[in-house]
Amino acid sequence: MTEPLFRCRLSAPAAPLPHVWEHTVGSCHAPLALRADWQNHLRRCREELGFQYVRFHGLLSDGLGTLVRHRDQFVYSFFNADRIVDFLLSIGMRPFVELSFMPAALASGNTTVFSYRGNVTPPADYRQWVELMRRLAAHWTARYGVDEVRRWYFEVWNEPNLPAFWAGTQEQYFELYRHTVLAIKDVDAAFRVGGPATAANAWLSDFLDFCVLHDLPADFVSTHHYPNDPLWSAAQDTESELAGGRRGILREWTREARRQAGGRPLLYTEWNASSNPRYPRQDEPYAAAFAVKSALEASEFVEAY
Repeated sequence: MTEPLFRCRLSAPAAPLPHVWEHTVGSCHAPLALRADWQNHLRRCREELGFQYVRFHGLLSDGLGTLVRHRDQFVYSFFNADRIVDFLLSIGMRPFVELSFMPAALASGNTTVFSYRGNVTPPADYRQWVELMRRLAAHWTARYGVDEVRRWYFEVWNEPNLPAFWAGTQEQYFELYRHTVLAIKDVDAAFRVGGPATAANAWLSDFLDFCVLHDLPADFVSTHHYPNDPLWSAAQDTESELAGGRRGILREWTREARRQAGGRPLLYTEWNASSNPRYPRQDEPYAAAFAVKSALEASEFVEAY
């Protein structure tokens, strides 16, 4: 008689299983959220999988026209951003607002990322960045009501520890966070603002130490990780990277991130079976099994995964 693969003692005390994987789903860049096919897909995600929030890059990039310069004057337009939020609320979802990338009108340089050319440089003038943050938060408060916007998340930037996504230094990112959180909290102190939105669980202690030192709020701690992070290379031999990784490594990293986050909510706003979006196994049963295993292993440490 063969031994069973696992045993389950039904008389054991039950433990809660928070569905942290249903908190937020990631998308691509914001203009896609204006497309009918994208909206149909997300509506199905909401109905069948129960996702509550959606996060995407590029809300402030020129593709949405949030802020442009015309005849040496700044022109603000939240029309396209509003259309996205209107749709999300109509299907029972909410935005997880990633505040990126830099509008060209405010940028200090020309370094960009991705085909839609998201500008990744610090602002040339923090006063104008603060004005944009205040106007955006105030506009949404007036349009949707303060009680609604208090249920959103405002995450400052995306992966500033990677040169591809932030052309500045760690100190410059912390300065961006300082100006951003104070500007949004100036509209309503209960709005949820956090960071550092880093790759590979980086900067968490440094970020929180900075917030404590400067008496800045950090309503949540966010970061990202992938099992091939330690072995990543530009050649992106993903199969070899994953083969060289340790089993259960994401659980180890999540436990350590929980320790660093202390009592603050810990939100993983990106993770997957690898960081390579073109890795074919990520659309196969391998990734499905990996996702179930990893989400269950993370559930005791995080508020969102």
